[in-house]
Amino acid sequence: MKTENKIGFDNEKYLKMQSEHIRERIAQFGDKLYLEFGGKLFDDYHASRVLPGFKPDSKLQMLLQLKDEAEIVIVINSDDIEKNKIRGDLGITYDTDVIRLVNAFTKIGLYVSSVVLTRYDNQPTADAFQSRLEALGVKVYHHYSIKGYPSDLQRIISDEGYGKNDYIETSRRLVVITAPGPGSGKMATCLSQLYHEHKRGKNVGYAKFETFPIWNLPLRHPVNIAYEAATSDLNDVNMIDPFHLEAYGKTTVNYNRDVEIFPVLNAMFEKILGESPYKSPTDMGVNMAGNCIIDDDVVCKAACDEVIRRYYTAKCDYRKGLIPQDEVIKLELLMKQANVTPDDRRVVAAALKREEETGAPAAAMELPDGTILTGKTSELLGAVSALLLNALKHFAGIDDKVLLMSPHVIEPIMDLKVNHLGNNNPRIHTDETLLALSICANTDSNAKLAMEQISKLRGCEVHSTVILSQVDERIFKRLGINLTCEPKYSA
Repeated sequence: MKTENKIGFDNEKYLKMQSEHIRERIAQFGDKLYLEFGGKLFDDYHASRVLPGFKPDSKLQMLLQLKDEAEIVIVINSDDIEKNKIRGDLGITYDTDVIRLVNAFTKIGLYVSSVVLTRYDNQPTADAFQSRLEALGVKVYHHYSIKGYPSDLQRIISDEGYGKNDYIETSRRLVVITAPGPGSGKMATCLSQLYHEHKRGKNVGYAKFETFPIWNLPLRHPVNIAYEAATSDLNDVNMIDPFHLEAYGKTTVNYNRDVEIFPVLNAMFEKILGESPYKSPTDMGVNMAGNCIIDDDVVCKAACDEVIRRYYTAKCDYRKGLIPQDEVIKLELLMKQANVTPDDRRVVAAALKREEETGAPAAAMELPDGTILTGKTSELLGAVSALLLNALKHFAGIDDKVLLMSPHVIEPIMDLKVNHLGNNNPRIHTDETLLALSICANTDSNAKLAMEQISKLRGCEVHSTVILSQVDERIFKRLGINLTCEPKYSA
């Protein structure tokens, strides 16, 4: 039974329930709540893939319901600025993403009060970045590395530890601490503020908002397995929260980093606040996503599909020399736990069969209704470019034999690539294909009709029998197509 078009998650219920729950947590503390915001506020496509019905901007929409009482502080690790760390899903550096986030939040009416440079040690690139931010009118604060963190509580919770950090001036009851990626120092920033606020006599609290793992789903639920697959590079492992089980006799799911750090956090809360408001890592969380799943079968199928996609991504990254083989092995184990194999991805067999028939790289696409289309390599087009055109024809009801693009448009592009830009491969990439199609749409009604179908590509599944160029991968990502590749290069 096909489930791709079905909804498994009630997004409206989520927005209402999540914002109400955060308001309740704010009320638990008198003056202010520092909310560590994990995951992506924008473009959370992992969540939308494994929870069909979850909108990629759901967390952002939820925050907008709280915008009059919320402000945002963005933190970035100064070492990540120095290393030009790249955000893998967007292909941009962390510092560039901070500016993107500031602009995006401000544009929709959310108040960004400041940026914090964590692990600051007078790095020249961090100083240059601070100048850029200040030129944009953004306040910048410094937080420093603390010797003995996180175990030396005596030093950490003193004027030589958190006390050495800049106190971040905030003006609203809900302070959302977010970052361009993991390891930025969100939790330490929250705890540092708790220390400073408590010294000032303020009654403030801390909570954590992470979508995954979902605490009230079973440990080995496919959605939680998919989270492990997505974070295999961080060595995150889902586990039963032993503190919650001991305190309440209830089984909940958390991940190893939060469980391991909780005794230290608990001791920090006690030292800063006098007593800890929480008995477990699960208590710290405010995530309501698990309460908004309305069709578990749909969600399980979507999450299993994600695990297989992550496996193929890991295989290709290993082939490129980007990750160790251990990560591939971990993904294989996670597939076994989810009880799936690569054969469960229908486009794989279709693409490989097409490659065998043609003797050249091929690709296959599964449409939301289960239809499988294929694309082959030709003199003019690579397999994935041909596949895109075939899909657009299918959606538009255009006969497969109809040419959408005139050779008079394609040939000059090929000539430019080979004779002027030094490319060995004259075949046009997916971006060039779409540009050529858009040009042809000015004079050809079929090309125009095909262009009007592009939005229907979102959510389709594609498999290529070879590793694609970064250009093609980026186009598929922007189109919202779920792409996997065989871990081999085109001959």
